[in-house]
Amino acid sequence: MDFQEFNFNPELFEGLLAMGFRNATPIQQEAIPLILSKKDLIACAQTGTGKTGAYLLPIMNMITGTEIRHNNTLILAPTRELAQQIDLQVEALSYFTNISSLTVYGGGDGIAYEQQKRSMRDGVDIIIATPGRLISHLSSGALKLDQLQHLVLDEADRMLDMGFYDDIMRIVSFLPKERQTVLFSATMPPKIRKLASTLLSNPEQISIAISKPAAGINQQAYIVHDSQKVKLLTELMKNVDFPSILIFASTKEKVKNLGKVFRGLGFKAEAFHSDLGQKEREAILLEFKNKRVPVLIGTDVLSRGIDVEGISLVINYDVPHDPEDYIHRIGRTARAATTGTAITLVNDKDKRKFANIEKLIERQIDRMPLPEHLGQAPDQSSIKEETSADRKPRKPQQRKFWKKKSKPAGSA
Repeated sequence: MDFQEFNFNPELFEGLLAMGFRNATPIQQEAIPLILSKKDLIACAQTGTGKTGAYLLPIMNMITGTEIRHNNTLILAPTRELAQQIDLQVEALSYFTNISSLTVYGGGDGIAYEQQKRSMRDGVDIIIATPGRLISHLSSGALKLDQLQHLVLDEADRMLDMGFYDDIMRIVSFLPKERQTVLFSATMPPKIRKLASTLLSNPEQISIAISKPAAGINQQAYIVHDSQKVKLLTELMKNVDFPSILIFASTKEKVKNLGKVFRGLGFKAEAFHSDLGQKEREAILLEFKNKRVPVLIGTDVLSRGIDVEGISLVINYDVPHDPEDYIHRIGRTARAATTGTAITLVNDKDKRKFANIEKLIERQIDRMPLPEHLGQAPDQSSIKEETSADRKPRKPQQRKFWKKKSKPAGSA
């Protein structure tokens, strides 16, 4: 479906064309008409499906045609990184319009806080915020949202996982009851449906590819001992051309250690964790986005907080505890109809968690043979026994990545 069919404001449509967007994704095709008709909406869509544009475009189009522009729209996001990325999309799409936006999140200095207060008093079209800092402004009286027309909760499931339920309800108490509310979530557990029933009025519902990885992701798994993980990844990363690699580990301490290990092995890698200052985190993400840092290591905060095109490989150094986090992690690759590779390293203690992932996605992930020189791999039978009744028959398929990169003539 061509974006032209939505009859957007000419200046907004010009911004779309300037960004190279022509056709709407499935979630955009379904959500945009409903939001334009001012209906409340609860939408479930996996990462990388264009969900941000699905709510930004219709809301921005309505803003261009309304007289009430003072703090017109509030978008709540779970992390400052996601809030910043949403703001970047607003900035790009509104290039030819006069739509204004403001990001509100913690971690800045007093000067940033005062700048936020001034902008809110003057009024902007769209406020993108994390719950904690927004409550601070609302409680102080610096921010008035009595004219708000649109409320968006992006990645609502992640906000609830992070303990923001009470904060969300407190924020809503400052909002007018007559408003349009849109809730986007990558998963739809009962707690999200309960939240939706509280905040939304007769909502329409959309579900696009719920809890399934994108088709363009080549999913692989290596059954390994912990002592074999770094050796395996080192060989993979040295012998195969992956220009942009995202590695997920289970703890902040492990992220820090892996950063040191891979830098010691000669890789240009950065560890991304909460002990870094905000400016340091932003600088690292910019370096990764611009491909100046090819390897980024982080915890699950990154799985929802990073929006970088062209990530070619996602590695789960540890199997995530929650099967749905696996989907968010590997969803960082194969975005916008591209392809990518996701590799998961599974040790003995993580076999049951890995079996739960395969049960959720309703397929067996390809088992890759461990190179012989790395030693004997753990037994794989326990994984098969745990999930054999849950899987659909699937012809085994193995795609190896052990073909060496070509070397320049005369090299050793």
